[in-house]
Amino acid sequence: MPSIDYESAADVTERLEERLVESLTGETSVSRRTVLGSLGVAGSAAVGLGSTRASTSSDHDEGDHGNFGAAGEYRDLDFDPHEFLTAFNTGDSGQDNVPQQVYEEDGRTVREFEFTAVDTTITIAPGVEFQAWAYNGQVPGPTIRAVEGDLLRVKFTNLGRHAHTIHPHLKNLNPRMDGIPQNGPGVLDTGESFTYEWIAQPAGTHFYHCHSLPLREHIHRGLYGTIIVDPDPERVRENPRDYVNYPGPITNDFRTQLVEEAKSRNHEYAETDAVNEMVMVMNSFDTNFDGGNEVYAANTRAFGYGVGHTDGNGNWAAGETKRPIQIDRNERQRVYLCNATEFDLINSFHTHSQFFDYYDHGTTLTPTHKTVDTIMQCQAQRGIIEIDYSDHEAGLYMFHAHQSEFAELGWMSFFEVV
Repeated sequence: MPSIDYESAADVTERLEERLVESLTGETSVSRRTVLGSLGVAGSAAVGLGSTRASTSSDHDEGDHGNFGAAGEYRDLDFDPHEFLTAFNTGDSGQDNVPQQVYEEDGRTVREFEFTAVDTTITIAPGVEFQAWAYNGQVPGPTIRAVEGDLLRVKFTNLGRHAHTIHPHLKNLNPRMDGIPQNGPGVLDTGESFTYEWIAQPAGTHFYHCHSLPLREHIHRGLYGTIIVDPDPERVRENPRDYVNYPGPITNDFRTQLVEEAKSRNHEYAETDAVNEMVMVMNSFDTNFDGGNEVYAANTRAFGYGVGHTDGNGNWAAGETKRPIQIDRNERQRVYLCNATEFDLINSFHTHSQFFDYYDHGTTLTPTHKTVDTIMQCQAQRGIIEIDYSDHEAGLYMFHAHQSEFAELGWMSFFEVV
């Protein structure tokens, strides 16, 4: 039997979520550390929770920085953290809120996207809202996916009240396209537009974000997202050494192995059909703008991949938005993981009852860490996790940040293996 059953898992999730919401909307005002008191849950070690409130007396001016408030229910229903997991924008398919197209130009594939920066309100826990700055109205921003060597053309318009940019963590050969205040068009003021063009390189998992100052404010408010650059199997065949962290000989068998691995990571090849791919952006929210986070999550919603109401057989109540990530144990699992957490030096990803292979930055086709159950990432660090549950019993398996405080303040999730 899995270590945690559905009823106990639902109780853990519900009680942690309720206490987190109380801490943000209650009548007392204490630090987030005070939230972590003592509450025994489901026979596990003590999971402490207390009460706090987001301060209304911040040094930040509301007109400049916004505030947060309670609404009672999720209001930004257009954002579903479960849909976000697999929402890859490739130019020929993707999200409705991301105008996009793909075409050939001068012998190169061009993937064109239209991005806007807007001021919006997002829900980070039931009834808890956060005044965000967002690309295309969502946090995290849309996931862009391309093949190495493609041209990414992003037509960006700033519709927000503050000056913004888009800076890519790619190998960009043109400083005008770097998306920083000092180069190219600099920051874009309200109503201004600019078209960024980047070559999709190197293959891997990459980060993009606003680079306006103060930088931590623009990232923390939500202006970040992921770019996935798939390896080109033919390039791998020709230059296998570029895709391994291995000094030994490249035999024909090893070359073939690398090409097959590249095909499994390239969305234009049928080999990816055997892999369940997901994007997870670890993020956090300073709800009272005191320079410390009160809420942590994977893909914005605190406990969004926790356990809600179920019959124990994977059948969830109608409209249930809080549910684990259901995975087929016969499929290979791949997580494109990125850390966008501001104010804390590191974040982490830990799996219960299973080990995984990790590819730092996703730029290699061989693991940089093999058979581990915990990895750390600083801000903007990213990578690929490959995990296999084929020999596990069906049921719930927890994963979370292994900064315990982060887990208890929202970054606690479950896979449901079926």
